[in-house]
Amino acid sequence: MNTETLLDRLRTKLLEGGILGSFTARNLATGQQISLDPDRVFPAASLVKVPLALATMQRIIDGEIRGSTRVDVSPGRLTIPGPTGLSKFRHPATIAIDDLLYLSVRISDNSATDALLEITPPEHVTWLMRELNLGGIILRHSLGELADTAEARLRPEERYLAHHLAIDGVNRAAGPLLPQLDPARANTGTAEAFTNLLNEIWRPTRIHEAAAQRLRQLMKANVLRHRLAPEFDTDATVWSSKTGTLLNLRHEIGVAQHRNGHTIAVTALTESTTAAANQPAAEELIAHVARQLHNRVRTLQDF
Repeated sequence: MNTETLLDRLRTKLLEGGILGSFTARNLATGQQISLDPDRVFPAASLVKVPLALATMQRIIDGEIRGSTRVDVSPGRLTIPGPTGLSKFRHPATIAIDDLLYLSVRISDNSATDALLEITPPEHVTWLMRELNLGGIILRHSLGELADTAEARLRPEERYLAHHLAIDGVNRAAGPLLPQLDPARANTGTAEAFTNLLNEIWRPTRIHEAAAQRLRQLMKANVLRHRLAPEFDTDATVWSSKTGTLLNLRHEIGVAQHRNGHTIAVTALTESTTAAANQPAAEELIAHVARQLHNRVRTLQDF
């Protein structure tokens, strides 16, 4: 099967499974890449924690701030399913910037992330992305705003209604009903831009090696491994990644480092057209498509 036929079949599978998606797989040694709609803009959800962490680490290495500086963090007090760490704390805490980075990337803690955004604000992260030729990644707001959706105010048995609102927004010519899902107002990115970011973290040319190394370590230790990790994590492959989930958005970016030397970056940005919070079949389909693209990239000849 040639590559174009493969892409057509994968696109059809996604549509049949109620998934609109943008995918890339890139061999970081050769630059060879296969993509499905890589320039489509998506609300980025928790994927923004990676560029935020990078920007903050760059500032620490440049001496602008100190990683040991302690920060007072208010309790998150969130009750909806999903968030972890400080986001569920009931009392204030004092935590060093270095440890906020750990919490933000490794366990996707939104309260830790918002504390970091007060130190390294969204406009600084966006500026750095542009400086690194990664202008497809834009930060506009805190992560706390992501939790302020109808889902947080509904009873568990009613939360499917929030997903209906999200899906209705996808199909409205006037734009999404929810600001968190509006590419004109949300934190956003493209599969191409996030793949370029992974490329820079694993093959740094414009960022500090120390910052890249720390991010690789944090992403390798990411505890949220339910989406693409089942397809990539084996005894012969190290999968380092970051997920992003919000209502009907299901994203993941990561790098598969194979024992035979292949290093493949994979990005999956998706939105579901099915009004349900738990969709194991969708998760499986997203992982399948990502794996198929990854496998095809491994077969391509070097330039």
